[in-house]
Amino acid sequence: MKRLALLTGILCSRVWGGEFAVLESGFRMKIDRHERAGSMIRLYTSADGYIELPASSVVTIDPEDYVPLPPSKPESAAAAPLIQEPVQQPRKQIDPKELVEQAAVNNGLPPSFLHLVARQESGYRQDAVSSKGAIGIMQLMPGTAAALDADPHDPAQNVEAGARLLRDLLVQYQGYPDQVRRALAAYNAGPGAVQRFNGVPPYAETQNYVNRIVEAYRKTLPPAPAARN
Repeated sequence: MKRLALLTGILCSRVWGGEFAVLESGFRMKIDRHERAGSMIRLYTSADGYIELPASSVVTIDPEDYVPLPPSKPESAAAAPLIQEPVQQPRKQIDPKELVEQAAVNNGLPPSFLHLVARQESGYRQDAVSSKGAIGIMQLMPGTAAALDADPHDPAQNVEAGARLLRDLLVQYQGYPDQVRRALAAYNAGPGAVQRFNGVPPYAETQNYVNRIVEAYRKTLPPAPAARN
C-alpha cells in the first residue's frame, strides 16, 4: 500500500442502519442510506450526519440483509479417522507496541504517529475501558468496532481497526489545511462533531487531545533544511 504523505476516514463512532458500503480499499462500512450527487456519494451514518466521498471510491452498496453464499461442500467425503485432539498450547501474548507498529505499516501511517495515538488513548492497555464505553488500546466504541468488523476485546483486531479508522479519516479530510487536526478530532469526538463545527470542536477534552498529539508528532519530524543564501 502506498504510504500517505505526512498524514493524509471514513467512519463514525456509532453506526446502525440498512446498508453496507464496500470501499475500493476492501473495507465494508455499515450505513443508514446513501445518495449520489454527481461525481460524489454521501454515506449517511445515523445521528452523526454523513460522509461525502468520490463515487469512484465506493465499489458497491449492499443491502443489510445481504448474506454471501456458503462455500460449496464436496459431494462425498471419506469419514475422518478418530484421532486424539492435540493439546492446545497457551497463546503467546503479543506486545501491543508491536501490534501498533505492524498496523501502521499495514495502513500506510507513520508508526510514530500511531504510537502517539495509542499512548494517548489507553497507554497501550487492552484492559482500558473509558467512562463512555470505549474499549482497549485504540479505545474503540462497540458500534465503531462492529462497523469495522472487529472484536475490540482482541488486541490485534482492536489496533488494526483503529489504524484503519485513522487512515480513512485522514483520507476524508485530505485537502483541508488542518487535515491532521480534523482527523484526530473526528477520532476523538466523532465526524459529526467535526462537520457541525467545520473543524476541531470547542470541547476542552478534544482540543487538548489534538494539541498533545500534533505537538508530540512535530517533535518526531526531522528539522527543515536551512535556507541557502
